[in-house]
Amino acid sequence: MQTGRKVPTLSLMSFVNGSNTDKQRFVDNLFLGLKDYGFIILEDHLVDQKLVDNAYENVHQFFQLPKEVKQSYICKEGGGQRGYTAFGVEHAKNSQYPDLKEFWHVGRTGLKNPEKFGKYLPDNLWPSEIAEFKDVFTKFYQGMDQTSILIMDALGMALDVPQSYFRNMLEDGNSIIRAIHYPPMGADTPKNCVRAAAHEDINLITVMVGATTSGLELLDRDGKWLKVETTDKQLVVDSGDMLSRITNNVIPATTHRVVNPDDASSNRYSMPFFVHPNPDTTLKCIPSCIGDGEKYPAINSHEWLMIRLKEIGLTK
Repeated sequence: MQTGRKVPTLSLMSFVNGSNTDKQRFVDNLFLGLKDYGFIILEDHLVDQKLVDNAYENVHQFFQLPKEVKQSYICKEGGGQRGYTAFGVEHAKNSQYPDLKEFWHVGRTGLKNPEKFGKYLPDNLWPSEIAEFKDVFTKFYQGMDQTSILIMDALGMALDVPQSYFRNMLEDGNSIIRAIHYPPMGADTPKNCVRAAAHEDINLITVMVGATTSGLELLDRDGKWLKVETTDKQLVVDSGDMLSRITNNVIPATTHRVVNPDDASSNRYSMPFFVHPNPDTTLKCIPSCIGDGEKYPAINSHEWLMIRLKEIGLTK
Protein backbone atom coordinates (compact mmCIF):
# COMPACT_ATOMS: atom_id res chain seq x y z
CA MET A 1 0.00 0.00 0.00
CA GLN A 2 1.29 3.44 -0.94
CA THR A 3 1.43 6.12 1.75
CA GLY A 4 1.56 9.91 1.59
CA ARG A 5 5.11 9.94 2.92
CA LYS A 6 7.98 10.70 0.56
CA VAL A 7 11.66 9.79 0.80
CA PRO A 8 13.79 12.96 1.27
CA THR A 9 15.84 14.23 -1.69
CA LEU A 10 19.25 15.74 -0.84
CA SER A 11 22.10 17.41 -2.78
CA LEU A 12 25.54 15.97 -2.01
CA MET A 13 27.26 19.11 -3.33
CA SER A 14 25.44 21.15 -0.69
CA PHE A 15 27.52 19.17 1.81
CA VAL A 16 30.76 19.34 -0.18
CA ASN A 17 30.68 22.97 -1.35
CA GLY A 18 27.93 24.61 0.69
CA SER A 19 28.06 26.99 3.63
CA ASN A 20 28.31 25.68 7.17
CA THR A 21 24.53 26.01 7.36
CA ASP A 22 24.14 24.00 4.13
CA LYS A 23 26.48 21.29 5.43
CA GLN A 24 24.65 20.98 8.73
CA ARG A 25 21.28 20.85 6.98
CA PHE A 26 22.54 18.00 4.79
CA VAL A 27 23.90 16.13 7.82
CA ASP A 28 20.63 16.53 9.73
CA ASN A 29 18.44 15.52 6.80
CA LEU A 30 20.62 12.53 5.92
CA PHE A 31 20.43 11.24 9.48
CA LEU A 32 16.69 11.84 9.79
CA GLY A 33 16.01 10.36 6.36
CA LEU A 34 17.84 7.12 7.14
CA LYS A 35 16.41 6.97 10.65
CA ASP A 36 12.80 7.78 9.75
CA TYR A 37 12.53 6.20 6.29
CA GLY A 38 15.60 4.03 5.79
CA PHE A 39 16.21 5.61 2.38
CA ILE A 40 17.20 8.98 0.94
CA ILE A 41 17.45 10.10 -2.68
CA LEU A 42 20.72 11.83 -3.57
CA GLU A 43 21.36 14.38 -6.30
CA ASP A 44 24.51 16.30 -7.39
CA HIS A 45 26.90 13.42 -6.69
CA LEU A 46 30.15 12.16 -8.26
CA VAL A 47 28.81 9.52 -10.65
CA ASP A 48 28.47 10.70 -14.25
CA GLN A 49 25.23 9.64 -15.94
CA LYS A 50 27.01 8.80 -19.21
CA LEU A 51 29.14 6.33 -17.25
CA VAL A 52 25.99 4.83 -15.71
CA ASP A 53 24.47 4.46 -19.18
CA ASN A 54 27.66 2.80 -20.48
CA ALA A 55 27.68 0.43 -17.51
CA TYR A 56 24.10 -0.61 -18.22
CA GLU A 57 24.98 -1.21 -21.88
CA ASN A 58 27.83 -3.50 -20.82
CA VAL A 59 25.63 -5.29 -18.27
CA HIS A 60 22.98 -5.92 -20.92
CA GLN A 61 25.59 -7.36 -23.27
CA PHE A 62 26.95 -9.68 -20.59
CA PHE A 63 23.62 -11.13 -19.52
CA GLN A 64 22.72 -11.86 -23.14
CA LEU A 65 25.72 -14.19 -23.42
CA PRO A 66 25.07 -17.95 -23.56
CA LYS A 67 24.52 -19.63 -20.21
CA GLU A 68 27.70 -21.69 -20.44
CA VAL A 69 29.78 -18.56 -21.07
CA LYS A 70 28.31 -16.76 -18.07
CA GLN A 71 28.84 -19.79 -15.87
CA SER A 72 32.53 -19.87 -16.81
CA TYR A 73 32.86 -16.69 -14.71
CA ILE A 74 31.51 -18.18 -11.49
CA CYS A 75 34.00 -17.45 -8.70
CA LYS A 76 34.52 -20.46 -6.43
CA GLU A 77 35.99 -18.52 -3.51
CA GLY A 78 34.66 -15.93 -1.08
CA GLY A 79 30.94 -16.60 -1.36
CA GLY A 80 30.56 -15.26 -4.88
CA GLN A 81 32.10 -11.90 -4.04
CA ARG A 82 33.47 -11.56 -7.59
CA GLY A 83 32.21 -12.52 -11.03
CA TYR A 84 28.95 -14.26 -11.90
CA THR A 85 26.24 -15.77 -9.71
CA ALA A 86 23.63 -17.79 -11.58
CA PHE A 87 19.87 -17.36 -11.61
CA GLY A 88 18.04 -18.74 -8.57
CA VAL A 89 21.07 -19.18 -6.30
CA GLU A 90 20.50 -16.38 -3.79
CA HIS A 91 17.51 -16.19 -1.48
CA ALA A 92 16.44 -13.78 1.22
CA LYS A 93 17.41 -14.63 4.79
CA ASN A 94 14.95 -17.16 6.28
CA SER A 95 13.27 -17.69 2.89
CA GLN A 96 12.99 -21.10 1.24
CA TYR A 97 12.29 -19.55 -2.17
CA PRO A 98 15.07 -18.32 -4.48
CA ASP A 99 15.07 -14.78 -5.85
CA LEU A 100 14.42 -14.43 -9.58
CA LYS A 101 17.74 -12.86 -10.54
CA GLU A 102 21.31 -13.42 -11.70
CA PHE A 103 24.14 -10.99 -11.02
CA TRP A 104 27.77 -9.98 -11.44
CA HIS A 105 30.07 -8.63 -8.71
CA VAL A 106 32.87 -6.09 -9.16
CA GLY A 107 35.10 -5.39 -6.16
CA ARG A 108 37.93 -3.08 -5.22
CA THR A 109 41.16 -2.89 -7.20
CA GLY A 110 44.47 -1.38 -6.12
CA LEU A 111 44.49 -2.23 -2.42
CA LYS A 112 46.62 0.09 -0.27
CA ASN A 113 47.50 -2.83 2.00
CA PRO A 114 47.41 -5.99 -0.17
CA GLU A 115 49.54 -7.99 2.27
CA LYS A 116 46.90 -7.54 4.97
CA PHE A 117 43.66 -7.69 2.99
CA GLY A 118 44.48 -9.49 -0.25
CA LYS A 119 43.55 -12.87 1.22
CA TYR A 120 40.02 -11.60 1.98
CA LEU A 121 39.34 -9.73 -1.27
CA PRO A 122 39.54 -11.94 -4.39
CA ASP A 123 40.76 -10.52 -7.70
CA ASN A 124 38.08 -9.28 -10.04
CA LEU A 125 36.97 -11.36 -13.00
CA TRP A 126 36.43 -9.54 -16.31
CA PRO A 127 34.39 -10.95 -19.22
CA SER A 128 36.73 -11.04 -22.23
CA GLU A 129 33.72 -11.06 -24.57
CA ILE A 130 32.95 -7.40 -23.73
CA ALA A 131 35.86 -5.11 -24.53
CA GLU A 132 34.91 -2.07 -22.42
CA PHE A 133 33.58 -3.91 -19.36
CA LYS A 134 36.72 -3.61 -17.21
CA ASP A 135 37.38 0.06 -17.98
CA VAL A 136 33.76 1.14 -17.55
CA PHE A 137 33.22 -0.70 -14.28
CA THR A 138 36.56 0.35 -12.81
CA LYS A 139 35.59 4.01 -13.35
CA PHE A 140 32.03 3.40 -12.19
CA TYR A 141 33.32 1.76 -9.01
CA GLN A 142 35.57 4.73 -8.28
CA GLY A 143 32.72 7.22 -8.60
CA MET A 144 30.43 5.19 -6.33
CA ASP A 145 33.22 4.64 -3.82
CA GLN A 146 34.09 8.35 -3.61
CA THR A 147 30.42 9.25 -3.27
CA SER A 148 29.91 6.72 -0.46
CA ILE A 149 32.88 8.09 1.48
CA LEU A 150 31.33 11.58 1.47
CA ILE A 151 27.97 10.17 2.59
CA MET A 152 29.65 8.36 5.47
CA ASP A 153 31.60 11.54 6.38
CA ALA A 154 28.28 13.34 6.77
CA LEU A 155 26.72 10.49 8.69
CA GLY A 156 29.74 10.44 11.00
CA MET A 157 29.10 14.09 11.85
CA ALA A 158 25.53 13.21 12.80
CA LEU A 159 26.78 10.36 14.99
CA ASP A 160 29.44 12.53 16.66
CA VAL A 161 32.49 10.51 15.60
CA PRO A 162 35.76 11.88 14.14
CA GLN A 163 36.03 12.04 10.33
CA SER A 164 38.69 9.33 10.54
CA TYR A 165 36.18 6.89 12.08
CA PHE A 166 34.42 5.85 8.86
CA ARG A 167 37.36 6.75 6.61
CA ASN A 168 39.53 4.22 8.44
CA MET A 169 36.77 1.61 8.07
CA LEU A 170 36.36 2.24 4.34
CA GLU A 171 40.05 2.25 3.39
CA ASP A 172 40.54 -1.06 1.55
CA GLY A 173 36.87 -1.74 2.23
CA ASN A 174 35.23 -4.80 0.72
CA SER A 175 32.59 -2.75 -1.12
CA ILE A 176 31.10 -4.28 -4.28
CA ILE A 177 29.02 -3.33 -7.28
CA ARG A 178 26.30 -5.86 -7.93
CA ALA A 179 25.01 -5.68 -11.50
CA ILE A 180 21.67 -7.50 -11.40
CA HIS A 181 19.50 -8.94 -14.18
CA TYR A 182 15.89 -9.87 -13.43
CA PRO A 183 14.84 -11.82 -16.56
CA PRO A 184 11.33 -12.17 -17.95
CA MET A 185 9.00 -14.42 -16.00
CA GLY A 186 7.83 -17.41 -17.97
CA ALA A 187 5.33 -20.18 -17.31
CA ASP A 188 8.10 -22.17 -15.63
CA THR A 189 8.78 -19.47 -13.01
CA PRO A 190 8.52 -21.14 -9.59
CA LYS A 191 5.42 -20.22 -7.60
CA ASN A 192 5.87 -18.05 -4.50
CA CYS A 193 9.07 -16.54 -5.93
CA VAL A 194 9.60 -12.83 -6.46
CA ARG A 195 12.38 -10.89 -8.11
CA ALA A 196 13.85 -10.02 -4.70
CA ALA A 197 12.03 -11.05 -1.54
CA ALA A 198 11.85 -8.69 1.41
CA HIS A 199 15.30 -8.37 2.99
CA GLU A 200 17.85 -6.11 4.63
CA ASP A 201 21.29 -5.51 3.14
CA ILE A 202 24.37 -6.85 4.94
CA ASN A 203 26.54 -3.75 4.72
CA LEU A 204 26.79 -0.21 6.15
CA ILE A 205 24.86 1.56 3.41
CA THR A 206 23.82 0.72 -0.14
CA VAL A 207 24.09 3.32 -2.90
CA MET A 208 22.03 2.60 -6.02
CA VAL A 209 21.81 4.22 -9.42
CA GLY A 210 18.34 4.19 -10.93
CA ALA A 211 17.16 0.81 -12.20
CA THR A 212 15.98 0.36 -15.78
CA THR A 213 12.39 -0.21 -14.64
CA SER A 214 10.40 0.24 -11.45
CA GLY A 215 9.79 -2.42 -8.82
CA LEU A 216 11.80 -1.32 -5.79
CA GLU A 217 9.75 -0.85 -2.62
CA LEU A 218 10.79 -0.10 0.96
CA LEU A 219 9.01 -0.98 4.15
CA ASP A 220 8.42 2.43 5.69
CA ARG A 221 8.92 2.86 9.41
CA ASP A 222 5.12 3.08 9.72
CA GLY A 223 4.88 -0.51 8.43
CA LYS A 224 3.61 0.21 4.91
CA TRP A 225 5.33 -0.46 1.59
CA LEU A 226 6.52 2.67 -0.18
CA LYS A 227 7.45 2.72 -3.88
CA VAL A 228 10.85 4.23 -4.61
CA GLU A 229 11.00 6.10 -7.91
CA THR A 230 14.04 8.01 -9.16
CA THR A 231 15.08 9.90 -12.28
CA ASP A 232 18.36 9.90 -14.19
CA LYS A 233 21.24 11.43 -12.21
CA GLN A 234 19.69 10.44 -8.86
CA LEU A 235 21.01 7.85 -6.43
CA VAL A 236 19.13 5.98 -3.72
CA VAL A 237 20.86 5.35 -0.39
CA ASP A 238 19.61 2.85 2.21
CA SER A 239 20.83 1.65 5.61
CA GLY A 240 22.12 -1.89 6.13
CA ASP A 241 22.66 -4.42 8.91
CA MET A 242 26.19 -3.29 9.78
CA LEU A 243 25.05 0.30 10.27
CA SER A 244 22.16 -0.92 12.39
CA ARG A 245 24.56 -2.87 14.62
CA ILE A 246 27.02 -0.03 15.21
CA THR A 247 24.22 2.51 15.83
CA ASN A 248 22.41 0.21 18.27
CA ASN A 249 19.34 0.30 15.99
CA VAL A 250 19.20 4.10 16.14
CA ILE A 251 19.35 3.73 12.35
CA PRO A 252 17.62 0.41 11.69
CA ALA A 253 18.43 -1.67 8.62
CA THR A 254 15.90 -0.99 5.88
CA THR A 255 13.63 -3.79 4.69
CA HIS A 256 13.06 -3.61 0.94
CA ARG A 257 12.04 -5.79 -1.98
CA VAL A 258 11.70 -5.87 -5.76
CA VAL A 259 8.19 -6.88 -6.71
CA ASN A 260 7.22 -8.86 -9.81
CA PRO A 261 6.21 -6.73 -12.82
CA ASP A 262 2.77 -6.40 -14.36
CA ASP A 263 4.41 -7.22 -17.69
CA ALA A 264 5.91 -10.68 -17.15
CA SER A 265 7.92 -10.39 -20.39
CA SER A 266 9.97 -7.43 -19.15
CA ASN A 267 13.63 -7.42 -18.13
CA ARG A 268 14.93 -5.35 -15.21
CA TYR A 269 18.51 -4.30 -14.53
CA SER A 270 19.89 -2.57 -11.45
CA MET A 271 23.36 -1.76 -10.07
CA PRO A 272 23.56 -1.32 -6.28
CA PHE A 273 26.88 -0.48 -4.62
CA PHE A 274 27.19 -2.27 -1.28
CA VAL A 275 29.42 -0.26 1.05
CA HIS A 276 31.51 -2.52 3.30
CA PRO A 277 34.31 -1.75 5.75
CA ASN A 278 37.67 -3.46 5.42
CA PRO A 279 37.82 -7.04 6.77
CA ASP A 280 39.78 -5.99 9.86
CA THR A 281 37.05 -3.68 11.16
CA THR A 282 35.37 -4.43 14.48
CA LEU A 283 31.66 -3.65 14.38
CA LYS A 284 30.90 -2.17 17.78
CA CYS A 285 28.43 0.32 19.15
CA ILE A 286 29.19 3.99 18.51
CA PRO A 287 29.38 5.80 21.89
CA SER A 288 26.65 8.33 21.02
CA CYS A 289 24.23 5.44 20.35
CA ILE A 290 24.70 3.36 23.52
CA GLY A 291 21.62 4.79 25.28
CA ASP A 292 20.39 2.25 27.84
CA GLY A 293 22.95 -0.34 26.75
CA GLU A 294 24.47 -2.11 23.75
CA LYS A 295 22.07 -4.45 21.93
CA TYR A 296 24.74 -6.32 19.96
CA PRO A 297 28.14 -7.75 20.91
CA ALA A 298 31.14 -6.54 18.95
CA ILE A 299 32.01 -8.70 15.93
CA ASN A 300 34.62 -8.65 13.18
CA SER A 301 33.13 -7.37 9.91
CA HIS A 302 34.49 -10.25 7.81
CA GLU A 303 33.05 -12.80 10.23
CA TRP A 304 29.69 -11.01 10.06
CA LEU A 305 29.80 -10.99 6.26
CA MET A 306 30.49 -14.72 6.10
CA ILE A 307 27.59 -15.44 8.49
CA ARG A 308 25.21 -13.42 6.36
CA LEU A 309 26.43 -14.84 3.04
CA LYS A 310 25.70 -18.33 4.38
CA GLU A 311 22.20 -17.24 5.44
CA ILE A 312 21.35 -16.11 1.89
CA GLY A 313 22.79 -19.15 0.14
CA LEU A 314 26.01 -17.72 -1.32
CA THR A 315 28.39 -19.80 0.77
CA LYS A 316 28.25 -22.98 2.85
